[in-house]
Amino acid sequence: MPTKTSRRAVVAASTPGTAPAAPAVKRDRTHYLYIAVIVAVALGIAVGLIWPDAGVELKPLGTGFVNLIKMMISPVIFCTIVLGIGSVRKAAKVGAVGGIALGYFTVMSLVALAIGLVVGNVLHPGEGLHLTAALRQTGHAQVSADALPPVDFVLSIIPVTFVSAFTEGQVLQTLLVALLTGFALQALGAAGQPVLRGIEHIQRLVFRILAMVMWAAPIGAFGAIAAVVGSSGIDALKSLAVLMFGFYVTCVLFVFVVLGALLRIVSGLNIFLLLKYLAREFLLILSTSSSESALPRLIAKLEHLGVSKAVVGITVPTGYSFNLDGTMIYMTMASLYIADALGTPMSLGEQIPLLLFLLLASKGAAGVSGAGLATLAGGLQSHKPALVDGIGLVVGIDRFMSEARALTNFAGNSVATVLIGTWTKEIDQERVRRVLAGELPFDETTLLDEGRDEERPPAAEEEGGKELAKA
Repeated sequence: MPTKTSRRAVVAASTPGTAPAAPAVKRDRTHYLYIAVIVAVALGIAVGLIWPDAGVELKPLGTGFVNLIKMMISPVIFCTIVLGIGSVRKAAKVGAVGGIALGYFTVMSLVALAIGLVVGNVLHPGEGLHLTAALRQTGHAQVSADALPPVDFVLSIIPVTFVSAFTEGQVLQTLLVALLTGFALQALGAAGQPVLRGIEHIQRLVFRILAMVMWAAPIGAFGAIAAVVGSSGIDALKSLAVLMFGFYVTCVLFVFVVLGALLRIVSGLNIFLLLKYLAREFLLILSTSSSESALPRLIAKLEHLGVSKAVVGITVPTGYSFNLDGTMIYMTMASLYIADALGTPMSLGEQIPLLLFLLLASKGAAGVSGAGLATLAGGLQSHKPALVDGIGLVVGIDRFMSEARALTNFAGNSVATVLIGTWTKEIDQERVRRVLAGELPFDETTLLDEGRDEERPPAAEEEGGKELAKA
């Protein structure tokens, strides 16, 4: 027999006009994680300055964390692209996205080179420096054999086996396999739907693992920063402060003036709101000095923002290899800096061919560890060997400049994805407005929008509408 209390509870619950109890809101505890990252960075700097030898020994902590993130990149890219292409009815739409993306990347790389060229010729930061024999040897040691010629680079995109694309950690190989799989499922039609549903479940698992891995970020940040400060110190930066300052200012101008104006004109969005939305990813890059550490989260957050899976899945991984705006600015200014420091300043007629050559060479070094310095050394060795002697001048600060490169590359790829989504009409503008206004917060625990059904096929919507009408 129900008690009076239980009967009153039932009546109260069923009384018209009584508001149902609000669902419990999950508390986001991940902000403690990023506060811990900031504290870890400060501690890492302190350890590197006070006990430099101990700081250098902590480098494996940072390396291990970045490797954990890299472990997740291939499955994230594969799931995102396959689900994106598999849900698109026409293959031509995917081809259009890829064509627009490559065209945009080429144009923006040239713009970045031009800006670096102007700033480098105005500042002349390398004048008055002297090159020692030790620095000369250091420069030649940086010439990397890993950077591939253009033809070999294209062939390297093809994996040895279907599975090796995942085991070797090559982003472009994973991209190729994912594209082929997505188009194959698209051609299968209804028969491919069970496979797509299976990949959706795998994607949830992958993002859950990634959310778990992120809790190691403070440890990785502490080790990475301590090693950098311990190995370089403050004295190594004094003579190169002008180059660093000029490079950082150039990157800031490129992001907020060039990319900001482009984003406002094309999409009507404020660059500051977009970067604020991606603030945690920028902090992660700053603490690890690797833009790859934020790649999986960038994919998840741009999908949450309202850009379609197909655009995000194609633009972001491709941009990580072909849209290196920060690297372009770095190579331009570093080349001019080295030429001035060696007492052999280049004329404009010499600068432009060299920089265009470096533009191509940077694609051949995509994915190479320390790609900025390796590409610069390899490009100078092939085009103007006399300047390789001066690479040693920038080795001391390359690690600090690599952070600005990574941040600029990340900002460029974020803006590129939004722009391409706008041009191809594959973006939900109303959702973008609500997300940037904070009305639709990102789920840090799953990195997925479990309830979002905007990717639902039109046929399914029509069937649902018919069933509703019958009811």
